[in-house]
Amino acid sequence: MAFFEGHNQLKNFNKMVTIINYKEKQREDGRSFYVLEIQGGMDLVKSKETGMYYATAKRAYLPTTFDEQTCVALLGTQISGTIEKVECIPYEYIVKETGETIYLTHKWVYFADETEVLQQLQNTKDSLSKSSESYRKSVAFEHEYVN
Repeated sequence: MAFFEGHNQLKNFNKMVTIINYKEKQREDGRSFYVLEIQGGMDLVKSKETGMYYATAKRAYLPTTFDEQTCVALLGTQISGTIEKVECIPYEYIVKETGETIYLTHKWVYFADETEVLQQLQNTKDSLSKSSESYRKSVAFEHEYVN
């Protein structure tokens, strides 16, 4: 089982992500906060259906303590790091365009440096070996502000 898709590429870690958007979200207690939408560079992916390549970019969200004015000022800013696919306990996801409910077993995670990537790999293995309800809730919360 591959817990971390990009671990073979750590030798070339000098990557950047760009802040492309922000969103206001609500906490369970009703207070609002902002998340930054970040995007990595272009990736070429081969379609399983057609065999043709298409261009895409990985995206993730970072919760912040910033106000809206700061988030606006940060748009377009590049920061060192990468966005990687990390396996997680399956969760339900509704495709906005079709209304279809699917189950995903991964999430996209921002990493600032190589050490964090390697630590996350170990943490993911440990977390997946446990099937605790608290972990399921934390994964669901992380994905709540993505949608």
